[in-house]
Amino acid sequence: MLLLSLLGVVLGIAGAVLAWLLLHLIYVATNLFYYQRFDWNFASPALNHLGWFAALVPVAGGLIIGIMARFGSDKIRGHGMPEAIEAILMQGARIHPRVAIFKPLSAAIAIGSGGPFGAEGPIIMTAGSVGSLLGQLFRLTDAERTTMLVAGAAAGMAGVFSTPLSAVLLAVELLLFEWRPRSFVPVAMAATVAGVMRRFFLSADPLFPMQPLTHPVQPSALVAALALGLVAGILAIALSRAVYASEDLFENHLPVHWMWWPAIGGVVIGIGGLIFPRALGTGYDVIGALVSGNSALNLILGVLIVKSIIWSFSLGSGTSGGILAPLLMIGGALGALFAPVLPTLQPGAWPLVAMAAVLSGSIGCPLTAAVLSMELTHNYGLLLPILAASVTAHACTVLLQKRSILTERISRRGHHLSREYGVDPLETMAVAHIMRTGIVALPADSSVADVRGWIAGRHSRGERRGQRLYPLVDTQDKLVGVITRHHLESLAASSAPAADPVPSAEPHVAYPEMTLRELAEDMATAHLSTMPVVDYLSGKLLGLVTVEDILQARTRSFERETRMERVRSFRLPLMRFRASRS
Repeated sequence: MLLLSLLGVVLGIAGAVLAWLLLHLIYVATNLFYYQRFDWNFASPALNHLGWFAALVPVAGGLIIGIMARFGSDKIRGHGMPEAIEAILMQGARIHPRVAIFKPLSAAIAIGSGGPFGAEGPIIMTAGSVGSLLGQLFRLTDAERTTMLVAGAAAGMAGVFSTPLSAVLLAVELLLFEWRPRSFVPVAMAATVAGVMRRFFLSADPLFPMQPLTHPVQPSALVAALALGLVAGILAIALSRAVYASEDLFENHLPVHWMWWPAIGGVVIGIGGLIFPRALGTGYDVIGALVSGNSALNLILGVLIVKSIIWSFSLGSGTSGGILAPLLMIGGALGALFAPVLPTLQPGAWPLVAMAAVLSGSIGCPLTAAVLSMELTHNYGLLLPILAASVTAHACTVLLQKRSILTERISRRGHHLSREYGVDPLETMAVAHIMRTGIVALPADSSVADVRGWIAGRHSRGERRGQRLYPLVDTQDKLVGVITRHHLESLAASSAPAADPVPSAEPHVAYPEMTLRELAEDMATAHLSTMPVVDYLSGKLLGLVTVEDILQARTRSFERETRMERVRSFRLPLMRFRASRS
């Protein structure tokens, strides 16, 4: 953990540097595409003076990305987070160095040419690639390389958004698939260092500053937040289905190579940009306007309609860009649309609440979405309505669709993904709870004649089957060796001399204090289905444990989830309810 934490500090610095580099690459690309100048300061594509020629800029950008993906690395396609998850689960957290180079370049070109994406997805993949490469330079396990990849990803997100806490929560809710000190501490170190270093490279101010809410939130506002969260959840489902309907269109109905798909998506972006220019690019300025309360109806409708259409269509084309900023933008427009009929909080409050809710419903990370929205604005007074809306949206999407916008793509590639955290029942039970004590053990000095007599006696009693494994013990009941049932029966039927001793194998043993998870790992490593249990100090045989015994823990866990019972009875004046179970 200490070594990984030190590497996490290095990744924190690298994440802040990469965030600065990616943002300025986007600025350079925007200036080149829309203003034909080399400048690394921010420029909005919405203010260009190209006229109708502006519709061709996203097509040119998409064509460049398609060529880069075809002849550079196809891993640059997509918005980054599903690719990071797939690398963690399926590739041993190994990412090729080319991804660290081509991903930021492709993202800068995609966004700089008007793509309606954010920088956070590409920086997560880029900084995660650097973390993976750093982990590959050291002698680390697969799990430790995963920690390095996720630490880099969290550092990159904190470097772009200046949101270290939500970066850690995103790692826990989406990428780590565990919550252990070995992984949590290095990731937190990387995000913290990136958050500190960002103020030197970019700014220490929040990305979308708001005046903090100082008065208490009324109950009516919480009820309104629940309703808004429900609407946001429905919108999140619609956006997710639109993205994958677009992906199905490209994959199943277009008879052209996927290299041309980003350019085709660029056609839709170009047309949408002519209709509503502020839908182009990252849209950070639009989000800032929404949370400040300066949102006219044409801005709201432009984001909800044009931004949603060009974002979902172009993302389905396999171009390079992030999803967090577009989801925040679309959610902010939803909140601004309903703000006039909701209880008064403060200007921009409801757009902020809806931003968190749409993001939560879309990516399935309610805590990340809630904390991210507050860290982006430093408006922690809206915690209660933000949390209420985020959880409601998450509950809505969980009930109405199987997978989030992030995990659906992984599922389509044939990989099942579950991110539900729970206590492993194998961790809560020890071997002593399930081992079999009524077993047969043979004397260590048994001969072949003894075995033949014992086998004959069993057969005369009609006992055709027995234990899979027979322990051999000495006169003090200490385990000496083991022999399988098949070996015993073969020995009894063989022509071996009767006086020969029974051969035995070196035993793999379990101890009563071991958890069932440790036992299962030992059995899997040794390729065994039965193990003798001995006392750790004396070595005396205590019993046997099998794979079937381990499954008892799973059975108890299943009963805990499914067995319903009324524990207590109570009385009413005219009737009595008794304890019952079903």
